[in-house]
Amino acid sequence: MRAELKAQRGLSREDGARVSRAVFAYFRWLGWLDEHKPIRERIEQALALAERYALKPQSFTDAELIARAVPGWLPMVMTVTGAWVRALQREPSLWLRARRGWGGALARKLGNCRVFGGGPLADTLEYHGRSDLFRTREFHAGEFEVQDLSSQAVGLICAPRPGETWWDACAGEGGKTLHLSDLMENRGLIWASDRAAWRLARLKRRAARAGVFNYRVAAWDGGPRLPTKTKFDGVLVDAPCSGIGTWHRNPHARWTTTAEDVKELSDLQQRLLLHAAAAVKPGGKLVYAACSLADGETTEVVRGFEQRCSQFERLAVSNPLASGLPPSGPLFLWPQESGGNGMCVAVWVRTAG
Repeated sequence: MRAELKAQRGLSREDGARVSRAVFAYFRWLGWLDEHKPIRERIEQALALAERYALKPQSFTDAELIARAVPGWLPMVMTVTGAWVRALQREPSLWLRARRGWGGALARKLGNCRVFGGGPLADTLEYHGRSDLFRTREFHAGEFEVQDLSSQAVGLICAPRPGETWWDACAGEGGKTLHLSDLMENRGLIWASDRAAWRLARLKRRAARAGVFNYRVAAWDGGPRLPTKTKFDGVLVDAPCSGIGTWHRNPHARWTTTAEDVKELSDLQQRLLLHAAAAVKPGGKLVYAACSLADGETTEVVRGFEQRCSQFERLAVSNPLASGLPPSGPLFLWPQESGGNGMCVAVWVRTAG
């Protein structure tokens, strides 16, 4: 959609934003729309429903939302609650991660920002403005990344120390690689791998803009042959998943994902975790993250891994986004509680060779 809007000459940013909002509203409220009506009428109805929900969310019942806002197969793979589905129907927050120690200064420069918390979360900002952040001087200077709140939580849970050696095994375009580097103060070494060369190329461009240089990239197809013989202090497996946890941000995916996808991805996730575990040194950490809430991609993956790898001990994980809660393992982050993506995170320490 971004490419299509960019190709429309003479389209203002304001008009482009309205088109974007209409498209997302269409998919968010698809379950209420009459497919026999013209597309224009359906879009107008979707926008009206979005406005009604923003003003009077209680005019929709939990039962109605569960029945219409998500596909019918979903309760077969996870527990669907009214609170979660209500979070799916709200427009998502835009989260930024400033360079370490720059959160307050960046919030003042950009304006329309809320600093999420204190300590390491003082560099996490929620942006409420309408500017195109990718055109700002601060973005091109590498002062911040657009990164979801729950993805930032994964980096904080990893808690890499300066001078350590880490492997971001499913790095994609590098969002978590850059965060790990920031937490490591650009010291030590991070291996970043993915099976797609174009994603690693984007990672390199992002790293150059952010001033990150303590990393290496290497292709990895997820098989038992690892990209390096290095043994790591920490390995992060941010596995490919169904993305159910991102459905408030990507409402179109609700209608293209299937229960079969969840099963196939669960098998893939277990293989990736099993193979990547071989690279963890004794005493090192293995972190599994998935932006899904389906049992097959979360608790079943954790249980399956532990049945195969007895030399790893699971750790209880504290939620970095909410103080005072007891640690759990695995940890679930829910959009209705934090405003970020739905996420599952599990951590193990290797106790034997």
